[in-house]
Parts: sequence; structure tokens; C-alpha cells
Amino acid sequence: MGDTRSLMPIKQTEISMGLAIPWAIYDERGTLLLTSGSVIETQEQLEELKEHGYCDADSLWDSIPSKSSLTRNSASGAPFVQPDKPAASELNKEALMELDSVRWAVGEIFYLQVHDNTALRYTVRLIGFVKNKSIIVTAPMAEGKGALIRDGQTFIVRAFPGKKAYAFTASALKSVYTPYPYLHLTYPKQVRGTTIRQGSRANVKIIASVTLGHPEQTAAATLGDLSMGGTSGIIKKPLGNKGDTGLIKFKVNAAGTDEYLSLKIVLRSLAPTENGLEYRHGFEFVDVPTQSKLILSAFVHQTLAEME
Repeated sequence: MGDTRSLMPIKQTEISMGLAIPWAIYDERGTLLLTSGSVIETQEQLEELKEHGYCDADSLWDSIPSKSSLTRNSASGAPFVQPDKPAASELNKEALMELDSVRWAVGEIFYLQVHDNTALRYTVRLIGFVKNKSIIVTAPMAEGKGALIRDGQTFIVRAFPGKKAYAFTASALKSVYTPYPYLHLTYPKQVRGTTIRQGSRANVKIIASVTLGHPEQTAAATLGDLSMGGTSGIIKKPLGNKGDTGLIKFKVNAAGTDEYLSLKIVLRSLAPTENGLEYRHGFEFVDVPTQSKLILSAFVHQTLAEME
């Protein structure tokens, strides 16, 4: 079993025989098949990868080549694409782009914020889009029922796939109720994209159960922030020592559904709080399963969207 990660199937047009691949390819279990920069040498290998190959969704945002990153592979003469890493100066820097250049998968979570009532927000999923016509999403829901959306109602739409945050303005074209409810949104001329920090932290207040130390001890913690990489929590007494491994369990509501997470952790920091009566523990998440990673990503990005 390879590393756990967010995997998505490779598109037929993304790989070709004789060309170097800009990112690693895995099978459906996460086992590495080809490293970044490898050259597909045979038609049989190409067909096998198209049928069973997956790539890490997060790595796609780092694989857009610049002109300076195109060189020649000395063995095959094929162009070799060296993925560009976003520089520190590029973090939180906005760029305008066409919707066609944004890679969203069916089922991607979108957050709709009503333009003239910013406190009113909906969570929907992408069904698909027709170029220059409309974006099709699931029907917005409120308290378990379909929300009343009027034609022409304007939304600020946000999405957080991979290492990018996207935003655009769209209006409701038409609500459709059969054979199932869904919503047509206007097709945006441009989308704003921003590279987000891997460690972007969402402010939360979540009660968690933490098990840590040798011998093991369990205590309740109040989590104050949460990111894809870890969390910090307040506990009444010191629990464990720096470097100790353990388990943290807590519940989040991601896209309208309660999800229970049980994640392996390493204690990275431990210090008394300002009042000296409690202790702040800093935890790093390790070996996060793919499904848990998706839930965590949805919740963190949803919370960040609600903070704006």
C-alpha cells in the first residue's frame, strides 16, 4: 500500500507515448507506478495507465509548466516538463483565468454566498457545465429542504480544490425540479484563482478526545484551529511529551453531513496558556487516510469560506 492521498483518474488526453509525465502516477490503492518525469515507452504501457492510472489531485496545481521549465530528455529527445513549485511570493496572489483552464471534478463542493445577503450561504456540488451556457449544480438546501432560489439571484461562488482557492460571481438561470432538483448558474467569463497555504488554519471550537503518551492517557481537548496538517487544542493538564504519537477523535460537519474523524497524531508542541491554568497542545496529523483527508479538506475549506 502506498501513501494515502487524494487520487483522481487520469484523463485520456493527459498522457502520451514518448513524452515525460509532469506528475507521479499511482494505481487505485495509492501504489506508485511511475515517478514524475518518467517517459511512457510502449503503447501497452500507455493503455494500461489510461485504464488504471491515478494522479494526486493536489499535485495538478503544481504541474503547470512555464516556458523556462521545458527542456529535452536526453534519452528520448522528448520534452521534459519540470513542475514549477509556487514561490512564496505567489501565495495568496490572485490571477484571473478562463473557466476552461480550471480543473474541477464532478462532485466538487461549491459554496454559494448570496450577493445581497452575505450571511446566507449554501453548499452544493458540481454536476457539470456547458461551455458559455451554464454551470449545473445540485439544488441549494436549507434545513433539509430545497431553498427558494429566484431566477436572477446573484451569488459569490467559491471552491477549494487542491492548493487553489477559486471565486467567481454567477446568477441563477433556472431551478429544475425533475427528474431531480438542480440549479443552472450563469457561465462566468473569468474565475479568480489564489494559491493557498498548505497550513491555512480555520478557526474552530470543537471538542475532541485525545489519546497520547506511554503509558497511554486520554483527555478531552478543545480545538481552536484546524488545518490539513494538524490542529491545536487546550487540555486541562499536560498530556504526553513532545514527539509522542497517539490518536485524536472529533466530529465535523462537512457539506451538510456529520463526519467522525479518527486521526493519528504526533505531539509537536506543549505550553501553558496565558492564564497558566491549562495547556495548549500542538498536534501534527500523520498517515491520514484518503477518505479522512477529503472530509478534512472539505471542512477546513468550508470554514475558511464562511470566515470571509
